[in-house]
Amino acid sequence: MAHLRFEALKKLSERSRVHVDLPNPNVAKFFGENVYGMEQMRATLAPALFKKVSQAIKNHEKIDETTADAVASAAKAWAVAKGASHFTHWFQPMTGGTAEKHDSFFDALAGIEKFKGSELVQQEPDASSFPSGGIRSTFEARGYTAWDPTSPMFVYGATLCIPTVFVSYTGETLDTKAPLLKALKAVDLAATKVCQLFDKDIQHVVASLGAEQEYFAVDKALFDARPDLVMAGRSVFGHPPARGQQMEDHYFGSIPSRIYTFMKDFEIECWKLGIPVRTRHNEVAPSQFEVAPLFEEVNVANDHNQLMMDVMSRVADRHDLRILFHEKPFAGINGSGKHNNWSLITDTGVNLYAPTSSARDNLMFLTFFVTTVKAVHAHADLLRASIATAGNDFRLGANEAPPAIMSTFIGSQMSAVLDELEKNGNVKIEKGDNMYMKLGIDQIPEIILDATDRNRTSPFAFTGNKFEFRAVGSSDNCAVAMTALNTIVAEQLDQFFAAVNKEIEKGEEKRLAIVNVLRQYIKESKAIRFEGDGYSDEWVKEAAKRGLSNVQNTPRALDAYLSKSSLALFEKHGVMSHRETEARVEIRLENYMKRVQIEARVIGDLAMNHIVPTAIAYQTKLIENANGLKGLGVDNTAVVQTIKEISGHIDTIKNNVRAMIEERKRINKETDAHKRAIGYCDDIKEKYFETIREAVDKLELLVDNEDWPLVKYRELLFLR
Repeated sequence: MAHLRFEALKKLSERSRVHVDLPNPNVAKFFGENVYGMEQMRATLAPALFKKVSQAIKNHEKIDETTADAVASAAKAWAVAKGASHFTHWFQPMTGGTAEKHDSFFDALAGIEKFKGSELVQQEPDASSFPSGGIRSTFEARGYTAWDPTSPMFVYGATLCIPTVFVSYTGETLDTKAPLLKALKAVDLAATKVCQLFDKDIQHVVASLGAEQEYFAVDKALFDARPDLVMAGRSVFGHPPARGQQMEDHYFGSIPSRIYTFMKDFEIECWKLGIPVRTRHNEVAPSQFEVAPLFEEVNVANDHNQLMMDVMSRVADRHDLRILFHEKPFAGINGSGKHNNWSLITDTGVNLYAPTSSARDNLMFLTFFVTTVKAVHAHADLLRASIATAGNDFRLGANEAPPAIMSTFIGSQMSAVLDELEKNGNVKIEKGDNMYMKLGIDQIPEIILDATDRNRTSPFAFTGNKFEFRAVGSSDNCAVAMTALNTIVAEQLDQFFAAVNKEIEKGEEKRLAIVNVLRQYIKESKAIRFEGDGYSDEWVKEAAKRGLSNVQNTPRALDAYLSKSSLALFEKHGVMSHRETEARVEIRLENYMKRVQIEARVIGDLAMNHIVPTAIAYQTKLIENANGLKGLGVDNTAVVQTIKEISGHIDTIKNNVRAMIEERKRINKETDAHKRAIGYCDDIKEKYFETIREAVDKLELLVDNEDWPLVKYRELLFLR
C-alpha cells in the first residue's frame, strides 16, 4: 500500500490551481439569485397573492390550496428559467444529513412542464429505510414530506429544492426540522408572554442563530490514500508530527493560497443560495479553518448550515480537496466544533440579551438573562445529551474544546450585576470608564470593551448580547441542540411568568414581583455559573461538589432524554411525544454503535492487512541486516533490539485485534440497545482503540519511511 501513499504525494506536487473570479465585485448584485425568496415572489406573484403568502409566512399560518397552486406555478417558471429540470422535497431525516428525491417537471403524457400546488405542499418518499427508532417497521414504507414555507425554496444544480418536514404515515416526526419548528413556536409563545410584562406592543419573539462552522481541508489524493478517513471520517492511526499547533502560528494566519481560492469559490456558491457567510479564517490546528455566517432565524440558519456543508464538500471536489467535518479527525490537535450563537429577538427589533441604558429594558434583559441561566441549570443533563455523538466524545474536554460538564460563563461584569441584584434588588447596569481600554499609544484609539471576556473552555457562554453554545460538534445538525435549548428556555419562561403572576396575586407590585423571582432564580442557579478554566482538574472536583454531572460518553449522556422530567417537558410543549423522544434515543444509540463498529473494523483491517505485514517485511530486512553484521563480526545489538521492539508491537496489535473481534461478537448478541451501546463504548472503544493505536504509532517511528503504508500526519496536515 506504500505505493498509494507516494502516488498521492506525487499527485499533490503536480496539482494545478483553480482560478476563481467573482461574478460581480458587488456581492449584492448576485446574493440570493438562486433563492425563491420574498423578492422573487413579489416579482412573480400577483400583488394580492404575494400579500397573502407573505403574511402567512410571517405569521406561520397555513397556505391554502389555491394559493399553493399559484406559488407552485410561479416557482416552477422561475426555476426552469434558472435551468432547473427537476424538483425535490429537501428534508433532514435522523441520519445527521439531508435527503432528497428528484422528480422531473416534465410530464411525458401531457407533453408539458408542470408543477402543481399539491406537489409543492406534499410528497411521499419511502420512510422504511430511514432511521425511525421503531416507529416504522421495514414493511411500513409510507411517509410524507410537507412544505415548510418559512424556509425559502432554492435552485441547487438543476433542481428546485423545497425545504420540508418529514413525518410517518401515523403522524410521528421522522426528522430534525419538525421538532425544531415546534420548539421555536414554544419559545415564541413563552417569551412573548414574558415580554408583554414590559411592552404590550411585542407580539412575537424569534430565536436567532449564527453557527460558526469549523472544518479541516486536506488534499483529495492524500485523503483517498487513508482508508480510515474514507470510511470513518477520522484517522484511527497516526503518530503526531514534530510540529503540530504548538507554535500557535496558524490561528488567524495568512490563509494558504489553495485554501483561499477554495474559500472564495465556496463563498460565491453560498451567496448565490442566500447563505450569508461573512467570516473566514485559519483555525488553531494546521489545515483547520472556520466559516461563520450572519445571524438568521434559527430554522433558516439551520437549513443554511446543512446546505452549506454540502456546498463546501462539492466545491472542495473542484479544488481536489476533501472537507473533514468530524469532531476529532486528528489526535493531539484541536478538534472542530459548530459554535451555536443564539439569542432571542422581538418583532419590535429588541435583542432580549443586549443590555441598554433604559432601566425598563434592562429589567427585561435581566429577566431573560437570568431565566436562561436558570434553564441551563435545571436541564444541564439534557443539554449535554443534545450534543452527544460518537465524534464529539473524542473532542469534548480536549485541545480547547469545552468539557463534558455543562456550565455557563457570564463574565465578571454580569457576575457583579447578578450579585448586586441578588443582595440588594438593584438592576442598574453601569457603563463607566471601565468599559474602555486605554493603551497609552497616541495614534491608537481607546478600545471599547465588551460586557464579558470570552472563555473558550465554557460550553455555554454569554458573549455580550447572545449566548454561545460552544459544545455542539462540527458534524452535528444544529437542530438537535437548538430544539433542546429553545424548549428548556420556553419551560423556564413559563415558570417565570407563573411565579410573577403568583406574586402579583399576593398584592406585590409588578416590578418588585419580577425582581423577587429573579433574585430567587439567581440563588438557585449559582452552581451552573463558572468563570474559570474548564480544563482543570480542580473544576472536575468543584463541579462534583456542586452536583453537576460529568458524563463522558454518548450512551450514558442520552439517558437524560428518557428521564421523566425530559419526557414530560417535550410533551408539554408539543415538541415531541414520549414515543418520538424514545425513538430518537434508540436511533442515536444505534448510530453510536455503528460508528464505533465501523471504526473497530477499520482498525482491524488496517492493522492486520496493512500495518502488520509492512512491519513483518521490514523486520525481515532487519534480520538479514543483523545476520550480515554478525557474519562480519560487527555488533548487531541495536538492530536486534529494534527487531524485538517490532515483534512486541506486532504481538500487541494481533492479540488486541483478535480479542476486539471476539468482544464485538459477544456484544452483538445483546438484545438491549442501551447495553449494546455501553458495551461498544466500554469494551471496544475504551478497551482496545488506544492500545492498538499506540502500538501502530510506535511502529510508524520504527519502520522505514519508504515502506510505511499510511499517509503521515505531517503530510496530511502540512502539504497542500
